[in-house]
Amino acid sequence: MRKSFTVRDLPPAERPRERLLQLGPEALSVPELLALILGRGIKGESVMVTAQHLLSRYGDLKSMAGSTVEELSQVRGIGPAKASQIKAAFELARRLEACPENEGVIVKGPENVLQAVKSRLKGKKKEHFLTVLLDSRNRVMGVAPVSVGSLDSSLAHPREVFQEAVSASAASVIFVHNHPSGDPQPSEDDIKLTKRLVEAGAIVGIEVLDHVIVADRAFASLKAMKLI
Repeated sequence: MRKSFTVRDLPPAERPRERLLQLGPEALSVPELLALILGRGIKGESVMVTAQHLLSRYGDLKSMAGSTVEELSQVRGIGPAKASQIKAAFELARRLEACPENEGVIVKGPENVLQAVKSRLKGKKKEHFLTVLLDSRNRVMGVAPVSVGSLDSSLAHPREVFQEAVSASAASVIFVHNHPSGDPQPSEDDIKLTKRLVEAGAIVGIEVLDHVIVADRAFASLKAMKLI
């Protein structure tokens, strides 16, 4: 019976872990990085081969990052445990990109808003509703997630929408949500909900400056459209 090939059969200088320790992570290929995340392959298959299966299935990291644990688990050699490790790695990368480096940025228009939230909405297949918190000088204090799912009054209730803003003593807010369809134009429900939230903001003393709708390559500002 022929012995299965594993990473240990490679010369030490060619093994992903040893290469990372000697040369740094930037020297590793995508399959090598994936192999380190996965840890080991399956019986009869090296982890490097499993990593190649992943790349062949999805083509690129962006498509892989947008997949669910269930979808990843369908790839040969990837079960729920390894799929969870992959999703965790992508989520760490997303959170690093979303670190509070945007705090203190002065918002002068929707472009600045996009800069503050782009990593949170990139590649999302469901609608995500966020609140950008601003101080009295229009500087970003933080970004608060509100809901995930089709945007309606139950998912974006004023109580949840303004909770973080009140706690942070924000002077004003800008709402942002994505349209996975790729069309950033606001729907009638988007407009009605925004007007309702503007009224609620006036009651609690927090001004709503804008509501920005984001698609893959475009965005719409309800303020610029004079809908606020």
